[in-house]
Amino acid sequence: MQGRRHGPGYAAVACIFSLSSDILTLMIGVLLLNLGGPDSLAAVRPFLYNLFSDREIIRLGPAPLQKPIAGLISLLRSPKTRGFYSLIGGKSPLREITAAQAQALEASLRQVTDQPLKVYMGMRYWHPFTGETVEEMRKDGVTKVLALTLYPHYSIATTGSSVRHFRGIVSRYPMEIHCKESWYNHPLYIDSLVEKIREGMAGFPERPAVLFSAHSLPQKFIDEGDPYEREIKGTIAAITQRVDMDWSLSFQSKTGPVKWLEPSTECMLHELAGKGVKNLLVVPISFVSDHIETLYEIDILYGNMARGLGINMRRTESLNTSPVFINALTDLAVTDLKGLGWI
Repeated sequence: MQGRRHGPGYAAVACIFSLSSDILTLMIGVLLLNLGGPDSLAAVRPFLYNLFSDREIIRLGPAPLQKPIAGLISLLRSPKTRGFYSLIGGKSPLREITAAQAQALEASLRQVTDQPLKVYMGMRYWHPFTGETVEEMRKDGVTKVLALTLYPHYSIATTGSSVRHFRGIVSRYPMEIHCKESWYNHPLYIDSLVEKIREGMAGFPERPAVLFSAHSLPQKFIDEGDPYEREIKGTIAAITQRVDMDWSLSFQSKTGPVKWLEPSTECMLHELAGKGVKNLLVVPISFVSDHIETLYEIDILYGNMARGLGINMRRTESLNTSPVFINALTDLAVTDLKGLGWI
């Protein structure tokens, strides 16, 4: 019996089918979730409005008044905040840094898996908003999404808000999702911090004191069970098992009249000066990218304060696209993707 012969159009159809199969299998997306930041001085006020409108970050009066109060706060605060951004280049560098992290992570993932995938970024309070990115993923044919928060330490005000927002958006799409919400003690993340701390300590003429400065959080959140402070201390415990140091912990970026975590970084600088500390390495422990809290608040505001107190203060380099840090993100993604059976 002779084999079946195919006409000249068969190869073209087969090729189209093969391409279609490739498109259908793409579609693993890794989504980096981050805060976002104004990309121009004109964007400062709407960015602040979006930020203060989020009741999971700070509760401004009764719920119906949250947005009106946010509008007033953004109006009153934006001139001063624009001044801060003007000192660091007129915008937040967070979008560019997160895009570079996404590009580096995608290149790293493609070295360890032959599955077609793409790494995206979605911001909570400024472009590219998470909703914009989810729509982009839909157009790309993504059907499975691993959302990886760029906040190592879980808090309802950061990871919780970003993940809840993402879940609400993606519920309208035919996508399977998984969210990685905390990785404060991941070994490679600890390695990346240890590397930067050792490099920073080596830059002093004698061993410096170390101050871990974390973004603050309303004390009420901790009282209600938020694990943020505990996870911050967990990261520090892992670091101090590897590096011998005299260290302290403080909290920065307090906003509003409610009670926040203490001690503040300002108060801690005065306390350390009173103890005779002359050399100080500041480690921005809860941040994985440079942005206004590192470039203005630590480098300029606290830097000037430290000099006035007679302290030689330096900051560790931010993780940004550090190869060790990208390896940490890669391992986090690969572990979960394999556990899900997606690769």
